[in-house]
Amino acid sequence: MPRSARIVIPDEPAVYHIMSRTALDGFPLGDVEKDFLVDLIRRLSRIYFVEIFGYTIMSNHFHLLLRMMPEKSISDEDVKMHYERLYGKDKIFLDGQIPFLKHKWTSLSEFGKELKQTFSRYYNKRHGRRGFFWGDRFKSLIVEKGETLINCLAYIDLNPVRAGLVAKPEDYRWNSIGYHAQQKNKGDFLSLDFGLKEFGVLDAKERLRLYRKFLYEAGAIKTSGKKKGIEQNTVEKERKKGYRFTRADRFLHRTRYFTDSGIIGSKDFVRQQYSRVKDLFQSAKEKKPKPISGLKGLYSLKRLTE
Repeated sequence: MPRSARIVIPDEPAVYHIMSRTALDGFPLGDVEKDFLVDLIRRLSRIYFVEIFGYTIMSNHFHLLLRMMPEKSISDEDVKMHYERLYGKDKIFLDGQIPFLKHKWTSLSEFGKELKQTFSRYYNKRHGRRGFFWGDRFKSLIVEKGETLINCLAYIDLNPVRAGLVAKPEDYRWNSIGYHAQQKNKGDFLSLDFGLKEFGVLDAKERLRLYRKFLYEAGAIKTSGKKKGIEQNTVEKERKKGYRFTRADRFLHRTRYFTDSGIIGSKDFVRQQYSRVKDLFQSAKEKKPKPISGLKGLYSLKRLTE
C-alpha cells in the first residue's frame, strides 16, 4: 500500500513538529551522538530557511519544532548568503543553481532527509556498521502558532521529565530549554518567539520567563500512572523567583495528538489547513476537526486512540 503524502503548506510560513525513532534495539543515542545531532540541527538551521523553536534528543528518538519559510519569500540574495555560509566566499557560485537551492532549502522533506541521512552516516562510521539507523521516514504535523505552539513546545521540552531522567526540564542537556539555560542560546540558535509574539509580548527575556512559567505549571500537575512530573517543591522555588531565569495528561503522559494528529490547532485553523491539502488524502469522506480531550480549544485533524 503506498504511503500517504506528507502534509505541508508550501506557500506560507508554517510550523511543524517532526519526530523520528531509531530502528535499532535499546538506546543507541549516547551523549556523544546526542551532541552531534544537536550540532547538526544547528548547522542545518544556518543553511535552510528555517526557524528552530525547540527540540529534545532522547536515547532512541528526537523531537523538533520548527518553522519553514516558503520558497516564494526567499530572494536570490538570500540564497547566495546561505551558500556562502555553507561553502565560504571563495566557492564559485553559479546563478543557475538558485532555483534548485531555493526549492531545496525551503523544503521540510529535504531538511528532514538531510538531517537523518547525515546522522546515519556519522553513526555508522563511528560504530563500524552498515544499514539503516532510523526506523522510517520522519513523522510531521502542522502546528498552529500562538497557544498551540506553546503547548507543543512544552510537550517536547518535558520529555526528559516524563522519562524520569531529570527533575527540572532545563537540567537536561539535549533539549531546547536546557540549551537556553546552559548555553545561553549560544549563537542565537533557537527562536525566542515561544509562541508569545502572537500575544504582544515584545521583550525576549520576558517571553522566556513566561514560557518557563508555563512549562513548570504544566509539568507540575500530578496525574495517575508511572510518568514523572516536576516536584511541587521545585515549582514553588521557581514561583518565588518569578520564573526568571487541567492540561497535565497532555504533558506528563505521552500523547499521540502532539505526534500523529496531522494538523493541530483551533477548529478554524485545522479546517482551513485541511481544505488546502485534502487532495493528499485517499478517502473521499470530508474530515472534520476533532476536539482534544484535556486541551480546551485545541482540535486535531485525526481522531486518535490513546
